[in-house]
Amino acid sequence: MDHVENCNALAVEVARFSNVMSSLPLDQDVTTCPGWTVFDLAEHLGAIHRWAEELVRLRSPVRIARETSVAERDAVSPKWISDGGELLVATMLAANPDDEMWAWGLDQHVRFWSRRQLHETLVHRMDLELAAQKSPRAESPVAIDAIDEFLSNIEKVGKHSPDLSLLRGHGEKLAFRVKDADTLWSITFGEDGFSVSSTDGTFDAELVGSPVDLLLVILRRREVDQGNVELKGDRQLVNFWLTHAAFE
Repeated sequence: MDHVENCNALAVEVARFSNVMSSLPLDQDVTTCPGWTVFDLAEHLGAIHRWAEELVRLRSPVRIARETSVAERDAVSPKWISDGGELLVATMLAANPDDEMWAWGLDQHVRFWSRRQLHETLVHRMDLELAAQKSPRAESPVAIDAIDEFLSNIEKVGKHSPDLSLLRGHGEKLAFRVKDADTLWSITFGEDGFSVSSTDGTFDAELVGSPVDLLLVILRRREVDQGNVELKGDRQLVNFWLTHAAFE
């Protein structure tokens, strides 16, 4: 997916988040974000959207501190989400994706943010749907790219995160495989950390499922036994990965 496709998909996800949010009380717990309510999750996402919009609009060469909360609690609403999300999309569509700027990933360009904000919004829309007892859905290309982006990012920050730095081993291999497709991600555990590739081969463990089902398990929104995924091989290796593979 390219920058424009990411921006257009983000616009869809902003509308979906706002729509699901409107059906839930603000004080309802979001179980996939422990300790957070619908209000907390919406405030977080709306603040992130506004922060990313400022970064992209300024093509900031350095990180800009973001507000941890909005000025007034009454501002948090489905419309507040829509307004911030629509402004973010418009700013990114007007930007050259190849423009250089600060990003916390290795890709120091505008295009980092269209991809990142799409998947940030996607997963939190799914959080709301799970809180509403709905089964999350997503377009396959978007869900596949969400997995790819997550794994790419945690590989880049792996050595700097206390939990991720524990993901070491002696050559064990874990695969996430899209059912009935050629798409897979291979994780190799080495003495200095882990690496991610798309190389097929023999694995100690595999998780196989649809893009959305894999995404929900990989992002720890569903337990392996509760998700519609097939586990092959070493369950302990899968649990080891899921226990430590997270980043904020």
